[in-house]
Amino acid sequence: MFRKNTLERVVSTSPRNTSSERIFVAPAIPGHTRPARLAAATPTATSIRAGGGRNGHNGRVIDELIARMAAMLGPLEADGDQRRYFHATYQRTTIAVADQIKRGGFADPGWVERWDVAFADLYLDALETALAGQRPARPWDIAFSAAADLPALRHVLLGMNAHINYDLPQALLAVITDEEFGDAALLARREADHQAIDGVLASRVGAEDDELARLSGPPPLLDRLLKPFNRLGTQRFLREARVKVWANAITLNRARRQGPDAYAARLAELEELSAAKVADLQAPGQVLLKLAATGFGVRLPG
Repeated sequence: MFRKNTLERVVSTSPRNTSSERIFVAPAIPGHTRPARLAAATPTATSIRAGGGRNGHNGRVIDELIARMAAMLGPLEADGDQRRYFHATYQRTTIAVADQIKRGGFADPGWVERWDVAFADLYLDALETALAGQRPARPWDIAFSAAADLPALRHVLLGMNAHINYDLPQALLAVITDEEFGDAALLARREADHQAIDGVLASRVGAEDDELARLSGPPPLLDRLLKPFNRLGTQRFLREARVKVWANAITLNRARRQGPDAYAARLAELEELSAAKVADLQAPGQVLLKLAATGFGVRLPG
């Protein structure tokens, strides 16, 4: 499987992989199933490592991720599965991030590659769980079970919301150790690369908008009139969500320091907040206008 083969290579190629791996197994959450290989483990930075490459990254790892995503897209398209809209958008975005990594567009391209692989893997695990007839975490369960006749854009936004709000804080914890969270200078560099992703995402908004229009046909007149505003709104809510994600990662790290039960409780809170936000996005109306007013992200209390 992608996760096993890729992460074995990532761990084994790390020049910094000298500490023992600490995995906290959180209690199972009733009502949905996680893949057995994840075992609801608290992510740690030593669980996902990469190294090598002239610029500190191993391009083969993210290239394998893209190949895995492409292989999964084919059956989704062949079946007319509504999940294909988010999957294809995410695949193209991952290619854009990979190109930026290879151009040296981040302060620490090796770290961004490890993070991007960890992030995508959480989505792929959720999708595989759903395709196997089991229930993934609630944000993904709601996104994947949305009505098939919703507009393509709505399906993309549902997937983005579940992935950013629920998966992204966990991915950050997978590639930032407790000790690194305590290093102010290093954490500032990590946050800068976290914010730099916004530039890649913003550069994709127009192209993705056009691609969705090509797939689903011309949008209604009101949507066409609102198109410039919607593109600006998309860029705005991605920035807003990313700020909240960073704060949630810090909150989850504090819980991780306290032990597996504290972490599991905080993650369950994030799951419920994220699920509620995904559910809100399924309500009728101009979803991007609503997001401009209410925000895209969620914030853990405390």
